[in-house]
Amino acid sequence: MAGRRVLRKMSAQAGSGLPPFERVVALHGPALLRFCAAQVGRERADDCFQETMLAALGAYDGVRDPGAIRGWLFAIAFRKAIDVHRARARAPESVEDFEALADGAGPAHRDRALWARVRALPEKQRQAVALRYLADLSHKEIGEIMNTTDAAARRNVFEGLARLRADLTQAPRRPSD
Repeated sequence: MAGRRVLRKMSAQAGSGLPPFERVVALHGPALLRFCAAQVGRERADDCFQETMLAALGAYDGVRDPGAIRGWLFAIAFRKAIDVHRARARAPESVEDFEALADGAGPAHRDRALWARVRALPEKQRQAVALRYLADLSHKEIGEIMNTTDAAARRNVFEGLARLRADLTQAPRRPSD
């Protein structure tokens, strides 16, 4: 029964001018997964991504502007990441989770230490920096996703980067850096 609903929804999308959802996932999925990993950590990124895709599929026929699909998807991912953080705050964590965090396990980015510092930023700065540099969104798109102005989004990115620079200049350099 559920499969029939999905097929009906996909055939309805074909007449709406929207690309097939599978194409949207193929095009934007990797960037969304990177964003989710930066926001919630590698261990919860897949779940956040899947929740994002389920919510997007359920609401896909309501998209009015095919050109805004990317921003719309990141807005959903942004809200799902907040849900993951809320759930994490309510859930007890085992000792093993803390040990995994302590040994540097995190998103598979080129510079894990840098992205660990990004995750330590205040929430709005962390989200704005991730949306800007992982999703390559404009300040206007970031503002729409974060439900704020593009000037506030620009300021959050600026403040996040300033804090990261300050942290990096104060941190002692290791020979491998």
